[in-house]
Parts: sequence; structure tokens; C-alpha cells
Amino acid sequence: MDFSKAGELMKLQQEAMKVKKELENTLIEAEVDGLVVTVNGEMKVEKVEFETDTLIGDKAALEKAIAQAVNKGMKKAQEVAGEKMQGVMQGMGMGDMMNGLGNGM
Repeated sequence: MDFSKAGELMKLQQEAMKVKKELENTLIEAEVDGLVVTVNGEMKVEKVEFETDTLIGDKAALEKAIAQAVNKGMKKAQEVAGEKMQGVMQGMGMGDMMNGLGNGM
């Protein structure tokens, strides 16, 4: 068994757990028409709130705003997670591999 590879895998696992914890604590807000959806870096909705009452009572506008705000928050959360993982992979000397995956390799 190659102990250097085992050590590298353990270090990578530790880095991945560190990034996971950071992503849990990273909050991204997405606002559409006064509706604010807060998503964490693991793409879980943490909070939904209204800055104004404009959408309340307009079912179609509210449904549209919810979908747009959630999608906007999820997209940004994916970008944040990708950036953090790319940093870990570069630190492990795998940055070129991650760049290739992002370009359709």
C-alpha cells in the first residue's frame, strides 16, 4: 500500500470537510420583487422573507418571484461552492483537472 497516496487522500478528505463546513455557514441572498430567499452554500434554503407586501395577494406574481429567487440563489450557491472546491483542488495540485472539467474536458 502506498502510504503517501493514503496521506494525500486523508488530507483531501479533511479539506473537503472544511469546505463543507464553510459552505454550511455561507449565506447567499437572492431578491426578486421584494421577496428575499436566503440559501446556504450547500444549496439549502435557510430563510424566506418579504421586504414589502407588494406580492402578497398576487398569487401569480408571488409564484413567479419564488421560482426566480430560489433559482437565482441556487445558481449563486453553486458558483460559490465551485470556487471553494477549485481552491481546494488547486491546493492539492489538481487545479488543471478541475479547469478541464469545467470546460467540458
